[in-house]
Amino acid sequence: MSNLNPQLLATADDAFAAQLDALLDWDVTSESAINSRVAEIIERVRREGEGALLDFTAKHDAVDAATLEELTLGADDFAAACERIGSAEREALRLAADRIRAFHERQRQRDWEFADDLGNRLGQRITPLDRVGLYVPGGQAAYPSTVLMTAVPAKVAGVGELIMTTPTPAGARNDLVLAAAHLAGVDVGYTVGGAQAVAALAWGTAGIPRVDKIVGPGGAYVAAAKRQVYGQVGIDSIAGPSEILVIADGSVDPHWIALDLFSQAEHDAAAQSLLLTSDAAYRDAVLAAMRDELPRQARGELIAESLNRRGALILTRDLEEAATVANRIAPEHLEVATADPRALLPELRHAGAIFLGSYSAEVLGDYIAGPSHVLPTFGTARFSSPLGVYDFEKRTSLIEISAGGAETLGRAAALLADGEGLGAHGDAARARLSGYDDNR
Repeated sequence: MSNLNPQLLATADDAFAAQLDALLDWDVTSESAINSRVAEIIERVRREGEGALLDFTAKHDAVDAATLEELTLGADDFAAACERIGSAEREALRLAADRIRAFHERQRQRDWEFADDLGNRLGQRITPLDRVGLYVPGGQAAYPSTVLMTAVPAKVAGVGELIMTTPTPAGARNDLVLAAAHLAGVDVGYTVGGAQAVAALAWGTAGIPRVDKIVGPGGAYVAAAKRQVYGQVGIDSIAGPSEILVIADGSVDPHWIALDLFSQAEHDAAAQSLLLTSDAAYRDAVLAAMRDELPRQARGELIAESLNRRGALILTRDLEEAATVANRIAPEHLEVATADPRALLPELRHAGAIFLGSYSAEVLGDYIAGPSHVLPTFGTARFSSPLGVYDFEKRTSLIEISAGGAETLGRAAALLADGEGLGAHGDAARARLSGYDDNR
């Protein structure tokens, strides 16, 4: 088992700002070799369609298929998988789906209109997207939770058709993933992954229809592909390695915190697990607990690599400073493991999801709490939000101008258009004014 040596930092050190910048400086999507390769994959899928998909699937997943039909999953496949899994697993998936649905139903928006003092009617109409592509990772592990966390909010929004793509290395189809697709209402699935799946969803092929938006996390190639197809289709975000930041005051069992940090580190060597505490003795206790727990972990080598590479235990002057540092980091997951977590909540502005109190383990958010676990990473929580119903809806403005409104607004609009040097704009506004035709 590898030695566990995360960085030990302190905000009181003069070098801390530079150390923190170096710790956070990680963007796998910026690697030029990946971007170049992804561009080649996308172009080949656009040019060759399903032939390219079959070739890439054979090369990367060791699945030889003569036609796309062999890689297609339908409603019967999903339902059969749901019957095959154990009753306990099936009920756990149902409980998760029900909780995710109940949370997201509260996010639904409504149409609205109002009349102004000129008799104009203005408003907004909410309509769901027609077709959405769900990317479900499957290279290093299977993620039925991601199926639920993406498909259920889309269904609540009223999306017309849900298309899932997920890689199946060596042809191993995960029944939990397929059962989740059944419970969430996925319409059709394809056992293709990587940048080639993103390209197929973005441009469509003979057998895979083009979607309006692609959502769901993935590795570096998927992230780069989503960046490159944006504009052709919508995307939810550019997902990076998983992140957790824990603010602790010493009131929570250090072994609990150690396991919470491990829970993200075991995802990926590039994942980031950070602790902020003002108690030096507690920091040391957490480190001791991490070293004690590591040999028990099946993914211990990966956990150690992740923590040694990007992990840190950071000593702050007080909890208020911890909140300031947390806002600077803007983590995907933020645990407030303090005796009075809500006291610190007003100070916390930037995080994908905030877990309050000793029992609010981040893992519960991953699977079953209710909010989607598709969250902003790389500090994008400064300006981005978790995946939700609003990601599957469009807002359309409604504008109905009265004759009286055109008289008042048309004169002002014409003046503004003339100021911009756009004569036809001004004429179009003046055409609605009374007497315009008589004075032409």
